[in-house]
Amino acid sequence: MNRFLSNATNRIDAKGRVSVPSMFRAVLARSAVEELYAWQDFVFPAVSMAGPEVLERFERMIGSADPFSAEANKMSLLIHGGGVFMKLDGEGRLLVTDFIRDFTGITDRVTFAGRGDHFQLWEPAAFEEMQSRARKERTAIS
Repeated sequence: MNRFLSNATNRIDAKGRVSVPSMFRAVLARSAVEELYAWQDFVFPAVSMAGPEVLERFERMIGSADPFSAEANKMSLLIHGGGVFMKLDGEGRLLVTDFIRDFTGITDRVTFAGRGDHFQLWEPAAFEEMQSRARKERTAIS
């Protein structure tokens, strides 16, 4: 199945690279993704990543709106101004750039979290806290 599921935490190496979990690389390979679209998440202190089809989906949403509307302009600011293209190296590693570090607070380790059609990069303690909070809030609703 072509879904990003589960989570894993990996250490950043001395050159600023981190290995993307093999289960996530497998999804990218099955989808023939060569270039990742990375964007600053709209809700969480995380950077989200997926194939370019996600950017195309966002751009269709913008294209269906009045191009002069505040909503279309805000969406463009988020997806274009808060996004970059990135590639994995030949060994499945991702360079953890300032774009990622500054937005997430990541220093020496990265938690990769599956989100179905995309995955996210988190600072590990922030991920654990947010997942715990989500679980508690979900339990309170039940």
